[in-house]
Amino acid sequence: RSNSRRSTSRWRGGCRRRRCCSGCSASCCSVCTGIFVILIIRNYWFLYIPYLTWLYFDRRTPEQGGRRSNWVRNWTVWRYFKDYFPIHVLKTWDLDPSHNYIFGFHPHGVLVAGAFGNFCTNYSDFKELFPGCTAYVHLLSFWFWCPLFREYVLSFGAVSVSKRSVSHVLSKEGGGNISVIILGGAKESLDAHPGKFTLFIRQRKGFVKLALTHGASLVPVFSFGENELFKQVSNPEGSWLRTVQEKLQKIMGFALPLFHARGIFQYSFGIVPYRKPIHTVVGRPIPVQQTLHPTPEQIEELHKTYMEELRKLFEEHKGKFGVPEHKTLIFK
Repeated sequence: RSNSRRSTSRWRGGCRRRRCCSGCSASCCSVCTGIFVILIIRNYWFLYIPYLTWLYFDRRTPEQGGRRSNWVRNWTVWRYFKDYFPIHVLKTWDLDPSHNYIFGFHPHGVLVAGAFGNFCTNYSDFKELFPGCTAYVHLLSFWFWCPLFREYVLSFGAVSVSKRSVSHVLSKEGGGNISVIILGGAKESLDAHPGKFTLFIRQRKGFVKLALTHGASLVPVFSFGENELFKQVSNPEGSWLRTVQEKLQKIMGFALPLFHARGIFQYSFGIVPYRKPIHTVVGRPIPVQQTLHPTPEQIEELHKTYMEELRKLFEEHKGKFGVPEHKTLIFK
């Protein structure tokens, strides 16, 4: 077992923001889809027919490791994105690059800025802290069927969150492959209120079964500050707004939180996220013995261990990042 150590990334000034998952991704996807529809309406068949053909033959790529582009991951805008908040990644334990891992990322938040900034760009300290490791952020399969937008998402190194996709990453030879799964999913974004730490995890056990099947170590990851970037319209469970949001989420596959923050030239109102530091803390890996056909009892036991380690990670680090002592994680 190696000695634990912590590290922070450099502080620098920045300006704007981008995002990778639900919410703003829905807007980007809508724009790309709109452009594609215009091509069809205008009968630019020499553009959309070749692309549809490409889309058909390339449909398995999101489940086969994706198609990352270092050129896109190196865009200068991502450095500004990272420095705007700023975003940091901290290590508490060394990872053996000969093994494969599942990072359980918490919380989802509205933006998922920590996951994007640290694992989808080349401007974080991830590669320096975890040499020999490659992270694959898993997104809803829906995004990979959006024309044009899918190419944009694939270039970041994102892949589908399907069982086949996760298995593909964890089955890669040589080790050092990390499946980053935002376990709370779209539903959790509806509880992304400042000062709250509600995680939807009690019924999320598929990742545990995959870890057992492939013998991949589980690593809890908590991103402090993720829920501080936006304010949401009050939507307690049972309210009419929450009921509508949950029904829409079931229909569309992604949530629609009603959020607001600051503007570009003023701080009163807008959709630009607040400038709050994000510290993504990577916890201690939980060793997992490969079990090709895990029993429900084995899954339940490992799931319980994971939740305990996640809570421990939160309690050990919350004081460093301004979380009051009385605040704790709420598992749903």
